[in-house]
Amino acid sequence: MVDVARRAGVSHQTVSRVLNNPASVRPATRERVLAAIEELGYRRNMAARALVTDSSRMIGVMTAFSHFYGPSSTTAAIELAARRSNYGTLVTSLQVGDEEEIDEALGFLVNRGVDGLIAVAPSTGIARAAGRGAGGVPMVVVADGFAPSERVHVVSVDQGLGAGMAVRHLVGRGRRRIAHIAGPGDWFDARARAAGWRAALEDSGLEAAGVVEGDWGPESGYRAGVELLTGEAAPDAVFCANDLMALGLLAAARDLGVDVPGDLAVVGYDDTAGAGFFSPPLTTLGQPFDELGRLCLEALLEGLGGAAGRSHSISPTLRVRRSSG
Repeated sequence: MVDVARRAGVSHQTVSRVLNNPASVRPATRERVLAAIEELGYRRNMAARALVTDSSRMIGVMTAFSHFYGPSSTTAAIELAARRSNYGTLVTSLQVGDEEEIDEALGFLVNRGVDGLIAVAPSTGIARAAGRGAGGVPMVVVADGFAPSERVHVVSVDQGLGAGMAVRHLVGRGRRRIAHIAGPGDWFDARARAAGWRAALEDSGLEAAGVVEGDWGPESGYRAGVELLTGEAAPDAVFCANDLMALGLLAAARDLGVDVPGDLAVVGYDDTAGAGFFSPPLTTLGQPFDELGRLCLEALLEGLGGAAGRSHSISPTLRVRRSSG
């Protein structure tokens, strides 16, 4: 910084203001400093800055099931939101998800001086263990249905709301026997989507036309589709807890000679890349992952500022395509 100040003919305090509050420096001076930074290839020493400010400007992110669309998209959105706010991220991925591994992952992050923690915690066990293990470090848990605490904020997409939007859309298209292919029962999102499906059916005065649990993959969607479509009272619509299981259901319908959307309407969840090119194009719920990442960062900054934990939620968007008629 002293070298930059010397090259630009200013004090090192002025260089600091250009880096931290550029609007406070006259444009001509700011341009001279930025030119000197460019010429010298100056980069901040974040370790030295952390010693002075007692802030590493680093956020620890613990993620599980990162090979699935939702957790991976959420983690990427958090990293982008942090970078845009001049925070770095240190990411660790869980392989097993038991308490020992979670404690080890949290210790790894905390011992590296992160300012706060964000846990992308799809399953109930991981969320509970992460919430207990945060210690004195502010934390955000990404999980729909997890309860906040004094030091833990909870951020989520309102999955139950999305499920209700799907059911009401199907009812509006004249469907009355609406089944559900659910995700794994220990996932927060799967539970919330199934609960939203049931609640929306009750509000519409309809009985559930069957539910089969899958594992988020297309193979389980295919098996569930065969089970539902060959039963005694086949549904005329199926709400799937994610798009990949919907893809399997569409394949099962095709193999069984069931016309979509003539005989069967299908709605998925996630608006996975390529969902608009399924055959037929899939009606689905899109999750605003960029907004989710920004909300995670905002909640963590609240926690860093001393605010007590609370729940933060945003809404999905229904994207109507040909699979639902």
